[in-house]
Amino acid sequence: MRPHLSLDVRNVPASVAFYEMVFGVAPQKQTVDYAKFDLAAPALNFSLVSTTGTVSRVNHLGIEVESVDQIAAWKQRLQKQGILEKVEEDIACCFARQDKLWFTDPDGNAWEVFTVHEQLAVSGPLKGTGCCVPKSAGADEPATCAAS
Repeated sequence: MRPHLSLDVRNVPASVAFYEMVFGVAPQKQTVDYAKFDLAAPALNFSLVSTTGTVSRVNHLGIEVESVDQIAAWKQRLQKQGILEKVEEDIACCFARQDKLWFTDPDGNAWEVFTVHEQLAVSGPLKGTGCCVPKSAGADEPATCAAS
């Protein structure tokens, strides 16, 4: 099984350049208004579609990895590309103890790469956990909290 995610974006070539930095590969297919990344790791069929209207917006997108070694490899790649925005180590969020890396795509979608060290007890509503999706430094909006 491999999930498929298709995002509406303002500028396909700009988004392709960004996601090539993120995933380290070129898209399998690309036109001026469409691109498709056929990814093995993470296993994802990921496409970008040009829109003149509203771009796709979600609370955030994420890639869960299996180890701190994989977090370190992602951190190195994202830092090298100059797109790593925030590092969170050994934090309690979403009722789990985790390490997270955050970056934001050209259309303002927040992404996290994370690994879970341990599950924590569910103790009340999510809004009480202090989880926040950081916004990029240039964003006009505040961080989105307790919606992971």
